[in-house]
Amino acid sequence: MTAIKHALQRDIFTPNDERLLSIVNVCKAGKKKKNCFLCATVTTERPVQVRVVKVKKSDKGDFYKRQTAWELRDLAIVDAKDANKENPEFDLHFDKVYKWVASSTAEKNSFISCIWKLSQRYLRKKIEFVNVSSQLLEELPKAEESVPSGENPSVAGGDEETLDDYQELSTREEQDIEIMMDACEYAISNAEAFAEKLSRELQVLDGANIQSIMASEKQVNILMQLLDEALNDVDEIELKLSSYEEMLQSVKDQMDQISQSNHMIQLSNTNNVKLLDEIEFIVNHLDLSKGHIKALQEGDLCSSKGIEACTNAAEALLQCMNVALRPGQDKLAAVRQQQQMFRELREQFARRLTNHLNNVFVHQGHDQSSTLAQHSAELTLPKHSPLHRDLLRYAKLMEWLKITQHEKYEGLTGNYVDYISRLYEREIKDFFEVAKIKMTGTTKEGKKFGLHGSSGKLTGSTSSLNKLSIQGSASRRSQSSSLLDMGNMSASDLDVADRTKFDKIFEQVLSELEPLCLAEQDFISKFFKLQQHPIVPGTTVEGEDVDGLMFSKQSGIGGDRTLSGTSEKDMVRMMMNKIFHCIEVELNNLIALGDKIDSFNSLYMLVKMSHHVWTAENVDPASYLSTTLGNVLVTVKRNFDKCISAQIRQMEEVKISKKSKVGILPFVTGFEEFAELAETIFRNSERRGDLDKAYVKLIRAVYLNVEKVATESQKTPRDVVMMENFHHIFSTLSRLKISCLEAERKEAKQKYTDHLQSYVIYSLGQPLEKLNHFFEGVEARVAQGIREDEVSYQLAFNKQELRKVIKEYPGKEVKKGLDNLYKKVDKHLCEEENLLQVVWHSMQDEFIRQYKHFVGLIGRCYPGSGITMDFTIQDILEYFSSIAQSH
Repeated sequence: MTAIKHALQRDIFTPNDERLLSIVNVCKAGKKKKNCFLCATVTTERPVQVRVVKVKKSDKGDFYKRQTAWELRDLAIVDAKDANKENPEFDLHFDKVYKWVASSTAEKNSFISCIWKLSQRYLRKKIEFVNVSSQLLEELPKAEESVPSGENPSVAGGDEETLDDYQELSTREEQDIEIMMDACEYAISNAEAFAEKLSRELQVLDGANIQSIMASEKQVNILMQLLDEALNDVDEIELKLSSYEEMLQSVKDQMDQISQSNHMIQLSNTNNVKLLDEIEFIVNHLDLSKGHIKALQEGDLCSSKGIEACTNAAEALLQCMNVALRPGQDKLAAVRQQQQMFRELREQFARRLTNHLNNVFVHQGHDQSSTLAQHSAELTLPKHSPLHRDLLRYAKLMEWLKITQHEKYEGLTGNYVDYISRLYEREIKDFFEVAKIKMTGTTKEGKKFGLHGSSGKLTGSTSSLNKLSIQGSASRRSQSSSLLDMGNMSASDLDVADRTKFDKIFEQVLSELEPLCLAEQDFISKFFKLQQHPIVPGTTVEGEDVDGLMFSKQSGIGGDRTLSGTSEKDMVRMMMNKIFHCIEVELNNLIALGDKIDSFNSLYMLVKMSHHVWTAENVDPASYLSTTLGNVLVTVKRNFDKCISAQIRQMEEVKISKKSKVGILPFVTGFEEFAELAETIFRNSERRGDLDKAYVKLIRAVYLNVEKVATESQKTPRDVVMMENFHHIFSTLSRLKISCLEAERKEAKQKYTDHLQSYVIYSLGQPLEKLNHFFEGVEARVAQGIREDEVSYQLAFNKQELRKVIKEYPGKEVKKGLDNLYKKVDKHLCEEENLLQVVWHSMQDEFIRQYKHFVGLIGRCYPGSGITMDFTIQDILEYFSSIAQSH
């Protein structure tokens, strides 16, 4: 295993700047034949990255290769299967569970121990080790952490002891040593002599000290006499102090009695202070003023002052109920009585608040419905800002209700959602009915969908509206726009006006929906206190812990989600989904109608919808509006793709009349119309990439079907069909300057040039047919190896035969043949592309080139014969010019 570890380090991990720490030979559970290695590695560069790498042998078995790598921070659980028995199996929980069987239990334990140490050292989020022996999970040695890298702990310890024994010399000692060593020049060169001198001087000093002591004996005797006298005086003082102590003993007993009495007084005072503190705490924190009680019981919930008073009272009540009582206070009868009163006040006020808010929802909704009629005839949605403004006055009370009476809060939330969703459904459906009528442009027929009732709801059904839209559009066109019929109708003022009107209507629809949804979402977040603050942990609501409360299933918006930070965002999203459940359906119906009116409307819708999705995502990527518009955008993109596919399919199905010349194909002019329209719509759009992909698909289909029609054409030559249509495509792409079609533009130019040349060469072979055939035969003989000056000796190509052929083509006959050729070319070419003069000029250049070629062959193959053509280059120029002018 050591050799394998060394090989893996050298071949795989060293090139990647990684260090291999541990390795285990494993195979997947149930597949023991396919062995591999799991390696624990760290990077050598900072910040350190810790990975688990899977390495296996190559199929040939001659080298190892790196197969998979996981970051250690992604490892959630290490399951060793059994902590007491030897078991080679273990699981690693990354994005999924990987089950392994090690070659030995020792290798598995070593690998798991390494993983544990790496997690302790490099990871903040610790890995969960399951069924792992505690002996494997040992802390890293303290010495390794305390001793810097590269140092030996024992050596460091030795240094510390040496440092403790060392005592630094003082400044004066250093000066004395320096003076002494300066006095002896040999102090450094002869250390032994210096030491002996110091020893002798030390003995002299010791003798002097002894003599000094002996000389001071008289002073010592005097000092001893003085000490004896001092001791006698001390004894007298002690006798006096003893008498004084006996006198003070009685005073001490009296003072002890006084001290004990003072201690009892202080203890009593301390107990009285604590008792007073307890009473003040209970009174201050569990006392609700009469004004607050009256506001909770009878406060006006309609006026601003009354709402403010109720809000202050509710907050005061919540503070009283959330007071953390000291040990034993909850057993006092007065405290229990006060708490019971708080619970009754909470129940009474919560019930009164809930009933009032339900009534506010109903009355505000009726007021909102009364203004619906004036919006029905216009493409606008009623504003709910007055309703929101009135309800936001109760936002703090809703927060209080959410904290204290969560069941009533859920019921109120469900009632609001149920009621407001019906109101929005009526408004949105009426709004979309108006939009559909405006899109169809049938104002007179719109009377069939007249306004009835107080709500002004449009009574026409969706099916009849669809029939009406088809009938209205059928009066102007037989089918939806396509590349084949755009040349006849898309350029008309009526179609441009229709598309512009549709674009404005669709933009108006999105512009009305966007602020409506954002305003409602903002109101829900503020009024119901969602995405603001989580419920206070441990708050008791009707005998239940708020932490365990679930959203009410009866409200239709909950499920089994708790009110944590993330779930509150989900709560907003679910409420919005239920309130505006009809928006996505109505938008899809409107999109289907627009696509049915004109398939090219999908271009407008794709650009507009993409812009609004982008705007919504910038405001809030997870909002209901962003999600809904994103879903609808998928449908719009699908319609756009269907529109492109339909154009391609219609190109493939095109049929050309056999009796008339082809000219510019309908789908070629249709592509030009499409490109002009698309460039206008997609200018500076985020969806430019989709248009570029559609361009490529369409242009390839155009090229393919132009060649198909040219091959099938019987009336018009293939080269003419290719030349004219590719010239038109080249002109279109050059004018529009579409960057993604630059290669196709060059290809169109090349195809146009090639087929123009091919048509010119083919057409010029007809006026001088025999002459062409004669010189083709001459070139064939030369190609076979006959010398050019010997061609005239061939029977079929002698000078006499040449003269006969040239004689058949005098200048008048040539001009007549060219005149017939001009008429024939004129019949082949279409007027709208105006290529006649271009083709005629190319024919002139080609004819002159052929003439010079024939003259050269005569000079080389028939030297000295004096044979010349009956016309000159100047004659040719006059022929072509006069023919062009005469027509």
